[in-house]
Amino acid sequence: MGFDWQELAHLALRWTHVVAGVFWLGTTAYFSWLDRTFERGGGGPVWMIHSGGFYVVEKRGAEAPSGTLHWFKWEALVTWLTGFSLLLLVYHWGGLLVFPDGPIGHGAAHAIGMGSLAVGWLVYEALWRSPLGRSFRAAAAVSFGLIVAAAWGLSRVLSGRAAYIHVGAILGTIMMLNVWMRILPAQKKLVLAAKEGRAPDESLARRAKERSKHNTFLAIPVLLIMVSNHFPTVSYGHDRGWALLGGYVLAGWTARALLNRG
Repeated sequence: MGFDWQELAHLALRWTHVVAGVFWLGTTAYFSWLDRTFERGGGGPVWMIHSGGFYVVEKRGAEAPSGTLHWFKWEALVTWLTGFSLLLLVYHWGGLLVFPDGPIGHGAAHAIGMGSLAVGWLVYEALWRSPLGRSFRAAAAVSFGLIVAAAWGLSRVLSGRAAYIHVGAILGTIMMLNVWMRILPAQKKLVLAAKEGRAPDESLARRAKERSKHNTFLAIPVLLIMVSNHFPTVSYGHDRGWALLGGYVLAGWTARALLNRG
């Protein structure tokens, strides 16, 4: 068997996607745990042990950073860029987007697939910025219904596998845009206020924290979708794969909620 450079490039892209995703989701999970630990401990320092040493972490308020400020942002962008590239390579250009005898052609399917990413973000934004977004449980219930509706609708026009991965791409796009369009801008404003000696806008901190919380819940369904192509009979290949996806989303959210209590 000869060496295939195109296959190597595909492997490198997928490898980068997975590694960047591990870094991103690991960092998100760690900071979410750290924040909950501070809240339960009354804001005091958190002691940890790792790599043969003790670590003490403190949470500061409006104090301006005196040393190097470390940002965690590139993992999210690299994960999304490599994932989007794989979406194009494997599905939109790789022949897996629609069935040969599907109800629509490849051009229409391409437009629907790409449009779903933008529409997903706009609908998510509108929901969580609306009065309904003030109730986490109510907005989460509507969000679940929208995810199931997206899975059902996409499965009517795309192949089952493509429908699943596009739902994952919608959620992944929301997660990345949360970081770059909501969390990072809020954090930059908080840092600027601290450096200028102004009182920080607490609403910015709350919104950034809320979006970070959303990402921790979205991450588990995205990971399920990433590996679902290995288990078609219990996912996209089933006659009611869209309903199964809804069940898996609920299972993932339940697991995340239990971890938040731990």
